[in-house]
Amino acid sequence: MVKKLVLALVAGSIVVSASACNTVKGAGKDVQSVGQAGEDAIK
Repeated sequence: MVKKLVLALVAGSIVVSASACNTVKGAGKDVQSVGQAGEDAIK
């Protein structure tokens, strides 16, 4: 029983970490696009 609980926690942690990573990548792309738009407006 303890083994199954530990396995479930590890699997859950991996899923949460993967989704958080994708969220950070998306936020980085958003910031980059805003910076590019500002740069284009200045030119």
